[in-house]
Amino acid sequence: MSDPNKSSFSSGEAAYASLIDALRSGDFAPGDRLREEDVAQRLNLSRTPVREAIRRLENNGIVEHRPRIGAVIRKLSQTEVVELYEMRIVLERTAARMAAQHGSEAEFDALDDMNARILDAQDTPTLGAAINQDFHEALYRAARNRFLLASAEAINNALILLGPTTYLDPDRIRIVVSQHGDVTTALRQRDGDRAADAAEAHLQTSLRYRLKGMSA
Repeated sequence: MSDPNKSSFSSGEAAYASLIDALRSGDFAPGDRLREEDVAQRLNLSRTPVREAIRRLENNGIVEHRPRIGAVIRKLSQTEVVELYEMRIVLERTAARMAAQHGSEAEFDALDDMNARILDAQDTPTLGAAINQDFHEALYRAARNRFLLASAEAINNALILLGPTTYLDPDRIRIVVSQHGDVTTALRQRDGDRAADAAEAHLQTSLRYRLKGMSA
């Protein structure tokens, strides 16, 4: 006989994962209202786990509850975006330095492969952005530190609130691929300081594009 509590937990987890994927792919964007019935219909889920998932997003600061409106995906202010990138830089410098020490050649090969796939996806910006997320997550995993990885996961949730990808600009993609290459080259040379500097330069460029997009 199945455990009803386990079943409910599993369906809630599935709804949360599906909603996160929808946010990352741009199906829902910052400022959008999340009505239970609409989300359930779009994700082909029942309302109860969707309600649980929306509540969890609210607890994680991704969704806010507005009087007479309901659940709405948060929009970050310019100050919040800068603060988010400041934390990304701190964590990613650490990840790059530790990956240079602990990462394997196979992991560096995987990073190079993902970077090549980003370039190949120039005509599909959302795909390139998704692969980019995989690249950064793989960098953190190569650092071999579970606490650093947990901190990165919290930051990655906030990245959902940045809105549409900046990969619509072909020049932006070429810069990303080049800067990723600087990171992986330093990793292969086991140069932690250089890898950390390359990671920071990459995120500083990303921040400039984000702020430019917000002021457009």
